[in-house]
Amino acid sequence: MRTTLSFNEKWYFTKENASIPTGITAQMESVTLPHTWNYEDGQDGGNDYHRGLCYYVKEFDGKELPEAEVYYLEFLGANASADVYLNGTHLGHHDGGYSTFRFSFAQPLVEKNVLVVGVDNSVNDVVYPQMADFTFYGGLYRNVNLIAVQKAHFDLDYYGGPGIQVTPILKDGKAEVTVEVYVNEEAKGKEVHLSICDQEGNLVEEYKGIETKKTFVLESPHLWHGRKDPYLYYAKALLLDGDTCLDEIGTKFGIRSFAIDAEKGFFLNGEAYPLRGVSRHQDRKGVGNALLPEHHLQDMELIAEVGANTIRLAHYQHDPYFYDLCDEFGMVTWAEIPYISKHMPNGNANTQSQMKELVIQNYNHPSIVVWGLSNEITVSGDVNEDLLNNHVVLNDMVHTLDPTRKTTMACVSMLKIDSPLLEIPDVVSYNHYFGWYGGDTSMNGPWFDRFREARPNLPVGISEYGCEALNWHTSTPKQGDYTEEYQAYYHEELIKQIKARPYLWATHVWNMFDFGADGRQEGGENGQNHKGLVTFDRTYKKDSFYAYKAWLSDEAFVHLCGKRYVDRVEDTTKVTVYSNQPCVELYLNGELFEKKEGEYFFYFEVPNVGETTITAKAGDYEDTGTIRKVDTFNEDYRLKEAGAILNWFDITEVEGYYSLNDTMGDIMKSEQGKALLGQLTSSMMQGASQASAGMEIGEEVMKMMDGFTVVRLMNMMAGTIGLDVPKDKLLELNKVLNTIPKE
Repeated sequence: MRTTLSFNEKWYFTKENASIPTGITAQMESVTLPHTWNYEDGQDGGNDYHRGLCYYVKEFDGKELPEAEVYYLEFLGANASADVYLNGTHLGHHDGGYSTFRFSFAQPLVEKNVLVVGVDNSVNDVVYPQMADFTFYGGLYRNVNLIAVQKAHFDLDYYGGPGIQVTPILKDGKAEVTVEVYVNEEAKGKEVHLSICDQEGNLVEEYKGIETKKTFVLESPHLWHGRKDPYLYYAKALLLDGDTCLDEIGTKFGIRSFAIDAEKGFFLNGEAYPLRGVSRHQDRKGVGNALLPEHHLQDMELIAEVGANTIRLAHYQHDPYFYDLCDEFGMVTWAEIPYISKHMPNGNANTQSQMKELVIQNYNHPSIVVWGLSNEITVSGDVNEDLLNNHVVLNDMVHTLDPTRKTTMACVSMLKIDSPLLEIPDVVSYNHYFGWYGGDTSMNGPWFDRFREARPNLPVGISEYGCEALNWHTSTPKQGDYTEEYQAYYHEELIKQIKARPYLWATHVWNMFDFGADGRQEGGENGQNHKGLVTFDRTYKKDSFYAYKAWLSDEAFVHLCGKRYVDRVEDTTKVTVYSNQPCVELYLNGELFEKKEGEYFFYFEVPNVGETTITAKAGDYEDTGTIRKVDTFNEDYRLKEAGAILNWFDITEVEGYYSLNDTMGDIMKSEQGKALLGQLTSSMMQGASQASAGMEIGEEVMKMMDGFTVVRLMNMMAGTIGLDVPKDKLLELNKVLNTIPKE
């Protein structure tokens, strides 16, 4: 029988890589897996986290292992490339940091065995990802197992797959459930026992014989119906030699149908089921990507609390446990590979192997409905023939491996609606940030209306949208200020626009959680992307979290916004309340101030005198906060960029004239301003070509920049691509802008 042991304990780690270790030395660090060497330097800014070859060493006694004829070492994730050695013998090499892989050995084990794993997240042009807005944490950051089996066993060698594949097809109210198992050469011709049990453990169907593929018909199947009813069956397979069971495997699965319509959106089991949810990265503050089960579970519980019914698992294959949670919580899921940002011709084979692993390893999950081919792949350059051909190969491969699901792609905002790239996948989504990266919030919905008019037969969704917020506050929020208030306003506006467009097959907020992006220098806290609805450490739900809870969740609640924004200078201040109840009452110091009826978002103008306790009530629910009248704005609420070239308050403004605090778009309205920024843009493009290894700043990118203030754009580009514009040069530019009258 198969035995699986955790191999997470008693590892030793070193960054020394002059030679392959032959054993544990005193200089090595004792670690327990999961482990990443970038849990600190990968999220503190500077884009200087350690990328290179590091080694893990484990010594174990062969006599302590269960008796077996063959052993497999199973790695659930090693980023990004790995070489495995046992007692000096090279067992194998794997490229791809987010999928399961296994290497076998049958050599005699001795009392002291030395297992060495070299893990490498170095820069290269072969293994994806290499260019993206997140940290590529290195390490053995997921579980490692040892699997002991007999020579005859269910397959463990095929792209890290589970050895069992279940395909349920609904027809006329019945379910045809095909269970197929894969065996190795020694097991061919042996008897298998296949069985299906319902969620309660009752036997539903079974088969015993030498066939490895069998179709069962379930007359009245219990359907997996997303958040409403995530019902799961269990398929088990036994490999038999007479009365002896040689091996056993199994998998949960769900029975459901789905459809995606360009006009009406997403359907689950024949019912309209609008997909409205979030995207998720797999890291957190102080931990990196070496997450424990309790971390994954907390993430899922928070996503469920906000009311989401769909998750985009960006931008790579996530932990197997999290796909299980998606099934169990009923989250309709988008799964994708890290084919992102920059097409690398030398990496085509790697995209294809990573796609095979993603599909084969996760085929049985009913939550998954689309396989993502790529994300923002044209951000660093236009479509070319090699890029198109690779997408065709990936698309065809997915449909061959899995004819039951759709393919999709997350398109960068600037990808033209008539691009030939859009002809390849079954459905598409766009990453749009109007209202944050250029433009304004009102542009989002109309853009999708234009897409639908131009491509009426291609389903379209929103794969990313969002804006950043930290613990900064203001009563006059504006684009680019990184305040919690602007983020709340932004999402209120996007919710209204999405709600009015049911044809959007899926929408995914970017992002559910703040995440590590060591190259970022934004918002006053470097090394992170702060677009999350929840903070990086999962300790604080931003106000925007509750905007979605009001829209999407059935759990009755009321939330008073702005509880971190206490000191206010104005005599009358705006107070916002979110609730999914139809009526909200606002109390000031215990006295009823105003009662309002509405939907989701409730706005009040409140007198600001002395210190006021504000209580929002909706039915049996209430939430309380405090505001306090002050004479001078509390500077603790004002953004001060850490390591910024310039802060906005360092810039001289002259009434009626331009400054670096004006947007690129506004300055471009003036001929003088346009000429001045043209010179700046030219130098930016030259600097960018050196700093970002080929990222292009084309016409479409320039359009997106219109919504940025000049100082914000300079600070962002300094952090993300290392663009060097000296402070004194910017101040000289500001002096010139101060002489140009505003149009």
